Amino acid sequence: MTSNVGVIGLGAMGSGMARSLRRHGSQVHVFDVRAEAAQAFAADGGVACASPAELAAQCSVIVSVVVNAAQTESVLFGEGGCAAAMKRGSVFVMCSTVDPNWSMALEARLAALGIFYIDAPISGGAAKAASGEMTMMTAGKPEAYAAVGPLLDAMAAKVYRLGDQAGAGSKVKIINQLLAGVHIAAAAEAMALGLREGVDAKALYEVITHSAGNSWMFENRMAHVLSGDYTPLSAVDIFVKDLGLVLDVARATKFPLPLSSTAHQMFMQASTAGFAREDDSAVIKIFPGIELPKKP
Repeated sequence: MTSNVGVIGLGAMGSGMARSLRRHGSQVHVFDVRAEAAQAFAADGGVACASPAELAAQCSVIVSVVVNAAQTESVLFGEGGCAAAMKRGSVFVMCSTVDPNWSMALEARLAALGIFYIDAPISGGAAKAASGEMTMMTAGKPEAYAAVGPLLDAMAAKVYRLGDQAGAGSKVKIINQLLAGVHIAAAAEAMALGLREGVDAKALYEVITHSAGNSWMFENRMAHVLSGDYTPLSAVDIFVKDLGLVLDVARATKFPLPLSSTAHQMFMQASTAGFAREDDSAVIKIFPGIELPKKP
């Protein structure tokens, strides 16, 4: 694999994805609003670009791993955006969690410019992104897949092809985020109750992770609570955004989501209490009358 590929957004997921592409033989061009992040990647092999447009001029495939729809809009159509510089027949792979209807509209906008589009939200965390073992929930035209199939496989262990029209990938990601957010909130509530009742936190964690009540989110996020480390691998405000998207999608068809609504309020409370940029496990900090484990 020797094609020129661009990666925009070198956060926890994007940096790992860029390394996976480089490891599999692509010449990887990168852009990040933090110039030092792009320069650090280039120092280990790769090309740092000063703008999305500069990156687009050199790459036939662009993978966008920014936070949300607004940032994707800026990457494509803002000052120095890549859309105007992309050649006809190029492919834009959008990996953010967004409103499915917005993703469908973006596919049409790019098609009018002769640009193919893959709706490709991602899941799995930074470690799996770095090892090329994450999951991609994708949808797009056959022509787009023909151009980027091997690249998707280089970044992910599981590449689900969910339809030939954008939006299908984003719908599945929204449902995944519903479960992830509710599971984190429930895990925090359970651990908080244990602490309130005087149960040893490490013992509770050991029992639950070997019992029927366990979930991947309990096992992963409550480990952060036990260590007292709220360094943001995925921040509280990510779930303010993502569960908000879940509720927006459901509201459009008047579909009730009582658990999602409650979890969203919990993350909102944590955010407004000053924990917005902390790890999403910091949602446990909204519970009163408990003493949380301290960082050693």
